[in-house]
Amino acid sequence: MSYRFVSDLHTHTIASGHAYCTLREMAKAASDKGLELLGITEHAPQMPGSCQNFYFQNLKVVPREMYGIRLLLGCEANILDSEGHLDLSEKILQSMDVVIASLHIPCMKPGTRRENTDAYLAAMKNPYVNIIGHPDDGRYEVDYRALVEGAKEYGKVLEINNHSLQPNCTRQNAVVNDTCMLNLCREYGVPVIINSDAHFDTLIGEFDEAAALLESLDFPEELVLNRSVDALKGYINRDLWK
Repeated sequence: MSYRFVSDLHTHTIASGHAYCTLREMAKAASDKGLELLGITEHAPQMPGSCQNFYFQNLKVVPREMYGIRLLLGCEANILDSEGHLDLSEKILQSMDVVIASLHIPCMKPGTRRENTDAYLAAMKNPYVNIIGHPDDGRYEVDYRALVEGAKEYGKVLEINNHSLQPNCTRQNAVVNDTCMLNLCREYGVPVIINSDAHFDTLIGEFDEAAALLESLDFPEELVLNRSVDALKGYINRDLWK
């Protein structure tokens, strides 16, 4: 099966502190690669060197279209504990076009399997969270059946992060963990989204590792949300269809 991807909703600009291109450079790269929709999701404040609250509060000044591509301006919020607390206020979160919630080593040290799973499930209860970012990191042991059941219950999207699957990534056991998660997503009918996690413009829309994994599992295309912009309807905070 050959998969088509029209969006990349997890990318970072120089504003995140450890990425290297501007917003315009990222948008131009996405346009040049033929994408229809680009998400700019900067790291939230607890990530060292990243954006502070005022950055997210001021996103209203940024146009939502550049170089013929539509933009979603949001955040990658950090899950801080097993209760699912995030490092942005509810007021800021509700103003985001898209919210990814992720576990990062500088922000929450890996706990027990139960604690890590609880952290994801509690974050899913937040009405402004759309996507659980890179839940494949083996440094955080997770009950994947509980994770997929939670995504189904709360209407959230699980991410297949292409960077996780690359050999130079510090996350561990992504292929095994993503395989387990994808098989459960098929069983429960839970959608996934393929994202690059690009920190440089050349990496936008690069999904080779993720696509190869989907193909090896013959994963249903109808469960891959970035197959079309319309498929994302109801799974992001901004209404693209008005």
